[in-house]
Parts: sequence; C-alpha cells; structure tokens
Amino acid sequence: MRTDEPLPAVGDVLAALATGLWHWDTADKLVIVDAEAARLLGLPAASATLTEAQTRARLHPADWNEITAVVQLAVAEGTLAEVRVRIMDEEGTVLRVVRSRSKPSYDAERRAYVLTGTLQEVAEPGPDPAGGRTAVTGPWRRSREAFLLDAGRALAEARSTAEVLRVAAGLSMPGFSPNGLVVFGVEGDRLTMIGHHGHQSDEMGPFTSMPLGLEYPAAEVVRTGQAVYLSSPEEYRDRYPVTWPLARPFGRSSWAFLPLTVGGRTMGAWMAGFAHTVRFTPDERAVLTTVARMLAQALSRAETAESERELTEGLQRSMLPSLGPEVPGVRIAARYIPTGGGLQVGGDWYDMIPLPAGRFALVIGDVQGHDVRAAGLMGQLRIALRAYASEGHRPDAVLSRASRFLHGMTNDEETSDPRFATCLYVAVDPVSGRLEIARAGHPDPVIRMADGTVMLRPTAGGLPLGIDPDADYPTTRFALQPGETLMLCTDGLIETGGHDLDSGWLRLRSILERHEDDLEALADALVQGVHGPSSHHTTGPLADRREDDIALLLLCRPGPGCGCADTVTVRPRVRRMLHSVGQDEPERIAVARRNVRDLLHDWAAPDQVDSAELLVSEMVTNVLVHTDADALLLVEVVEEDGRRRLRVEVFDSGDDLPHKRRPGELASSGRGLLLIGLLAHAWGVDPRGEGKSIWFELYEGPGEPGGGVPGEGVPGDGESSVVEGP
Repeated sequence: MRTDEPLPAVGDVLAALATGLWHWDTADKLVIVDAEAARLLGLPAASATLTEAQTRARLHPADWNEITAVVQLAVAEGTLAEVRVRIMDEEGTVLRVVRSRSKPSYDAERRAYVLTGTLQEVAEPGPDPAGGRTAVTGPWRRSREAFLLDAGRALAEARSTAEVLRVAAGLSMPGFSPNGLVVFGVEGDRLTMIGHHGHQSDEMGPFTSMPLGLEYPAAEVVRTGQAVYLSSPEEYRDRYPVTWPLARPFGRSSWAFLPLTVGGRTMGAWMAGFAHTVRFTPDERAVLTTVARMLAQALSRAETAESERELTEGLQRSMLPSLGPEVPGVRIAARYIPTGGGLQVGGDWYDMIPLPAGRFALVIGDVQGHDVRAAGLMGQLRIALRAYASEGHRPDAVLSRASRFLHGMTNDEETSDPRFATCLYVAVDPVSGRLEIARAGHPDPVIRMADGTVMLRPTAGGLPLGIDPDADYPTTRFALQPGETLMLCTDGLIETGGHDLDSGWLRLRSILERHEDDLEALADALVQGVHGPSSHHTTGPLADRREDDIALLLLCRPGPGCGCADTVTVRPRVRRMLHSVGQDEPERIAVARRNVRDLLHDWAAPDQVDSAELLVSEMVTNVLVHTDADALLLVEVVEEDGRRRLRVEVFDSGDDLPHKRRPGELASSGRGLLLIGLLAHAWGVDPRGEGKSIWFELYEGPGEPGGGVPGEGVPGDGESSVVEGP
C-alpha cells in the first residue's frame, strides 16, 4: 500500500478479521452491535440495538455475572476488561465461545458504566491442567464464590481491628493463597503498618512507618488508588529498585498491593505476598479486589467502633465515681460493664457517698433505656442522690426526694419522654456492720455468709423512681456479720444469656458459693462467669458485646472465710441469719420460710428442711396473732463433732408464756407446741428480762425427733390462759 493511500475504515478491517464491535450503556440498558457482533451472538448478521435482557438471553447465565465482575474490576484498576463467554442458542446449546475486550468507564452522575469493545470467536477451551481454573467454567469458580461468601461473612462479624486482621490472616484463597499479609494505614504524610501475618516482628521494622512519597508499591497504591501486581522478583526489582532490597529477604515470588478504599477515600493498602508465582489473571485479580473492598469496609467499621468505645470510656469515666481510699472495717469492689449496642452508654450506675460520723452510703441503680438520654439522666440522678444524702436524710427520704426529682425532669411537656429508674440505697456503719436499706423496684441484695452459704436478702421496697412523686420507700435494717459479703447488682448481671431472674440468680449463687479468693477476684469472677472476660473501667478495656448494662457492688466485713488477704481464709463452721417480722408485715412470714430453706440448701435430710419451715411459720405466726409485739427470728447452723445442728429461736417482747394444750379434733388452734414436740429433737421456752424466746433444735441426718427434753422454763402440760396459734 502506498503511503498516500487512505487507510481502510476500522469497521472494514475488523469485519475482515471476524471481529465485531459493540457498545453498552448500563443507564440506557441498551447494547448496540454491528453485523459481525450480531452474527457472533447467534443473531442475523445485521447491525442492531438490543436490550440487556435480549443480550443476556444469548449468553450462558454464569457468564453474565462474570462480565459484571470483570467490568467493575477493570474500572477499579483502570485496565481493559477481558472475559470469555459462551454463546447459547434457543435450546441452550453452546454455539461458540467468544472473547470480549473493552475499556469501561464509570459515570458517577448517572451511576452507570459505559463500555465500547470487540467480540472475537476463540477455540473452546479444553480440560484445564490446573483443575478447571478458567474464566468460563470449572470448579474453581464455584470454590471462589464459596470463599468470597465465607470471607464476607467473617469480615462482617469482626468488631475490632485485631479481629479483622485475624480474619484476614486466616483467609485461604482458592488456588493461590498468600503466605504473608500486611495492612498499611495512613497517618498524615506517612504510610504506617497496622498489622501483619506470616512475618517475624523483628523483620518488619522498616515497614512500620514510611514516607508516602517513597518508591514503594504500597505507597504508590495509596497515592494513586490503583492496584499494583508484581508477578516475579524481576518485575519488582525493575519497577521499585530503591525498596527491592527490603522485600528480597522474604524470598517471595509474587506480590499484590491493593488499595483499601471506603467512600471514595483510600485509607490504606493491603499487601498479599505469595511463595509461588501467580500470573494474576482477571479472575485472581477479581478475588483480590473483592477481598480488599471487604477488608476496607471491615477496618472502617472497626475504626468507628473503637472510636465510639474510646468516647464511651471517657464519658463513663467522667460519670462514675472512684471508690476512693479504703474504709476501715470493710472492703468494697465495683464493676461497670456497658451494653454492646450503639455508643455503649446506658443508665446503670453505682456510687459511694460519704456520710457523717464515719458512715457511708452505697447506691446502685438503672435508668430505663440504653441511649445517651439514659446516660444523661443517670448523671443527673446520681448528683441529686448525693445532694440528698449529704443533707443528712435517711434512706427512705433520700429515695422519696429522688423519685420526685426524676418525675419532674421526665414528665414535663417539653421532654415528652417519661423515664423511670430502679435504685437500691444502703447506708453502712462500717464499725458495727449495721445496714439501712431502701429499695425502689430494684433486685434485692444478696448475702454471702462466712461459710459460703449464699442467700437473697429480701427487703421492703417501693415503686421505681420517677413513677409516683409521692411514693413511699420503707427501710429494712440488719447487720452484716464479720466474714459476710453483701452483693448489689443491676438486672443485667442476672438476666443475660436468656436467663430470667430465677435461673440467673441460681447461676450467680453457684459462682458466689464456690469462689474463695479476695473481693476483687470475686467481682471479676461474677462478671466473667455470665458475660466472658471484662473488667472495671479503671483496669482495662471494655468488652465488645453486652446484652445489657451491668453495675456490681460488693461489700464485705473482713473475717474468717471472707477471702480477704488480711484475714484467715478457713471458713467458720457457723452460719447465722436474723430476720424481723413486724405486726403489720405478715407477708414476711413467707420470706422467713424461704430464708430458712436457703440457709439449709445443702442439708442432708429434705424432710427436716420441710419440718423447719413449718415450725418457723408456726412460731412467728403465734407471736403476731397472740401478742402485740414484733417477732425476731434467729437461725443458726452449727457443726459439732462432724454433725450439724440447726437451732431456731423466735424472740418477742410479750411476757405471757405459751403452754401445751390438748386441742379437740375441730379446734383451730393449740397445736403449735405439739408440732414442735413431735418434729424437733429439742425445744424450749426461755423467759428474758423483757419478753421471751421460743426455740427448737434439729440434728442433721438420721435420728427420730420428738425425743428431746424441753428446756428449762417450759410450762407443764396444763392448759394456759394464753391461746396458742395454730
């Protein structure tokens, strides 16, 4: 051809080479083909405009997905999109295999891909020696799809940067798994290493921080946003001679450096190094690019979550108190663990408030909700409780004022978001161990006795704070004995893991009973036993996932069996319980029965436990019905010569002594002392300086009751003017 002759038209040249032209705009959903492209698609050899559906009908279903993935990869890398596809006839038979090559672009405004490319028939591929690793068919594609699904699920579940890196290190890519990974981030104008796998830490020193302008593949990826693939050491050395000496000692054969991009921003780079040669085919690049996208999303989520946790810790640290200096005569431990949702802020709290005369108050509570408003109300309510306590009010008055305060804050017209709060307020005298407790809808406290026995300590209570501004909160008083531990907690510690209050309490009791270490270790054991590892905000990071907030307070009086470092660790052989029942509190008889059963939870003879419950009920009821006094119940379990003895004593201030009676068959009273005589091993009535006490004893194990001799001071069998209860 002479140089002055015009070149033939492009279409004529391509037609002579059996190559068709096509144009695809995904916004219009139209594909324009010339005559040769139409013929290759199995259509009449004439130019045509096809819909996406008409074009897709000519292709093998799996290959359409392949085209979509390759186009996205080519746009991301700025390369050509090349893929082999199978052309099908109406019966589903493969007519031919064609190769499509195009240069795609992405229109951000129209959110559409625009492609112009060629189609050319190729020989149908035969069996692949690598086990079906082709772009058209074979088990490699299926394993690739399964791998990407598993990788996506695992990375989506990772909640921290460390978890994301562990997941990335464990990814086993189909047919070309890397033996070394490095994740790089960006800090200012420097490339920093976030984490690595498959390397010794002492080998990674040069990679921990590099200038972004350095001729290093990861730095170039961050600067340009384009992936870098290096199939051989020679290629690495030729393209990056300055930093090749850093990579050479690792002895790898191929490298892939991919951008970590989120929302159009390149936040870092991911290096995958291979011990074997990798050609980085379009399929392999597609897998690596997809993993890089998922990895970037996971790291972005982890970064956001960690920032939220840091914010949460700061907020909680500013709102929760320090327990301050040790208080002589007692030991105190506390834990606060937030929920795993949102910013991990909620309404649970605890506090320790100094009171006059060396006393102090422990407060624990839970404001309704797990949001920022709940946290804000919690802070305000805590300040109000401190103010009311510092004014010298008794526990009942403190809670009454706090309820009125919260009701006024959350029930005005402007907020239209009424909230309530549960609360438990305990005034403590550390010298005597005397406790005064007022409760507002909160779980009852728990006592761990010196011998390890654990019991709920039911206390009188009122409505949660904020519901009724005029609510009343009665006070319960009892003493914490040396060696005993008081536990206060919010319901998050009890009800997590699908448990209700009953089953959750049994789980906590088991932890409390078997633990023999100091108070701090016991606090950790309680939290870890129901939630997994976690810690106080002053000693370590917050756990990642929580079903509900947790607040926990432990108070113990040092003594034998309490586990404190400055006390004898051998548990005593006595367990003791005091319980009062007022004339206007007959419902507390049921509480007394339950306390007795809890105290005897490990008693060998269940029939004796039933007998003890019955007799306690009889004795307390007699005091309430036949005197004007309140009843005080003392229960002791003492081990003597390898055998345990139960002693129950009921005190009252009445002067009249009970007498045995011979009630008729229809009599409704007069059987109390008869039951004691039949069921107890020993019993008696002891006059006091003011009032009297009635007592009985049971010895654990075999042995017929009823043979014991009544104690001194018991009247004879003659009837008394005192009418005994049933």
